[in-house]
Amino acid sequence: MIGALGLMKERRFLPLFITQFLGAFNDNLFKNAMVFFAIYYIFDSVEQETQFSAIATGIFILPFFLFSALAGQIADSYDKAKIMRIIKAAEVLIMLVGALGILVKSLPLMLVALVGMGIHSTFFGPIKYAVLPQHLEADEVLGGTGMVEAGTYIAILCGTIAGGLISPTFAAFAVVGVAVIGWFASLQIPPAPPLTKLKLDYNIFRASARLIRATMHIPRLYLAIVAISVFWTIAAILGVLFPPLVKNVFHAQKDVASVFLAIFSVGIAIGSIIINRMLKGHVSAKYAPASVLAMSLFVADFFFAAAFFPVSDGPLLKTADFLALPYAWRVLLDLGMIAITGGMFVVPLYAFLTTTVDKSQTSRTVAANNIVNSGAMVAGSVGILGFTNIPGVAVVHAIWIVFLLCLASAYCAWRLYKAEDLPHGLDPIP
Repeated sequence: MIGALGLMKERRFLPLFITQFLGAFNDNLFKNAMVFFAIYYIFDSVEQETQFSAIATGIFILPFFLFSALAGQIADSYDKAKIMRIIKAAEVLIMLVGALGILVKSLPLMLVALVGMGIHSTFFGPIKYAVLPQHLEADEVLGGTGMVEAGTYIAILCGTIAGGLISPTFAAFAVVGVAVIGWFASLQIPPAPPLTKLKLDYNIFRASARLIRATMHIPRLYLAIVAISVFWTIAAILGVLFPPLVKNVFHAQKDVASVFLAIFSVGIAIGSIIINRMLKGHVSAKYAPASVLAMSLFVADFFFAAAFFPVSDGPLLKTADFLALPYAWRVLLDLGMIAITGGMFVVPLYAFLTTTVDKSQTSRTVAANNIVNSGAMVAGSVGILGFTNIPGVAVVHAIWIVFLLCLASAYCAWRLYKAEDLPHGLDPIP
């Protein structure tokens, strides 16, 4: 067995890690540059800002709901390495459209590119997890999954910071350049030939329904997918809330929103590494219930920290001014611990997806998870938008929705831990 960090020296893992890292970086560089531009330079009300943030999140996630079943079929039917190269080449074209939108300050063009990146990520998502059992040994899968998760959130950190700090012109060239480098990295991924051959079903609704039915009857998969979906709903809601919270509750500039998202990203990466060390390569939900219950406590404290944050009538605070406030460190500590406990919760659940079924079915299993996840995230984004539009409800009150979802996650995780000894149910997925 090679340790998680030791996998970074292996060609069977490193090119994949770099490829997915750059893809996640580009997604967030582009999305955050667009959202911050709209919130700080176009819109001038908390309702419009929250609405646009929710819309941007929703249209990025929607392709996961629509096309994941087809993506899973393709990934299980063809060489995964070749598919990744095609996907990364498409990213270059998508980012050319996004770059043009940034340069001419066209929100419609930027939204078109955002949809394109959502489609790109939809087809890449099943592969980045499904290829791990094919390239790694059984006792390396949890470590590899943890490294992919950690890398993804470090990439989110870097993309988020870059999206909030660099100029629009520089961002336009950067997203294209990163896409090109990601394509070159994908050329080094070793072959991952298909272990089955499927007749593709291009009816996306029928294929999605069939895939979900065929996957969700397995108790471990059902509970893992539900728990992951609740977690990503939490992440989607927080992503929608952060920009308007920073501007209207903490009275800070957009670079503070970047700090919030950065802390959240680093925290999940740290949690991913911690849980891998605690479980020592064994796939188990042993620590998941306690992790997400701890997360709920920090979410509750985050609400009180935000609700009683001192109001300022002056100009929006810069990062240094915000950090100089004694109340700010309580907010940042809560965010960091929410993220760390969240990382500890979600990483083992992804390992369940790739170890519960046969290797020939892993892409479709991850695709089924992505369908359910994306539906939950879109529902969460739209739901939180409706909640914050209720008369008398402030954006800070939406944090209690996150608290309730943490409790739901804890229940699912406890059920999953109890179901670990049940038969895996290796029925073939049609």
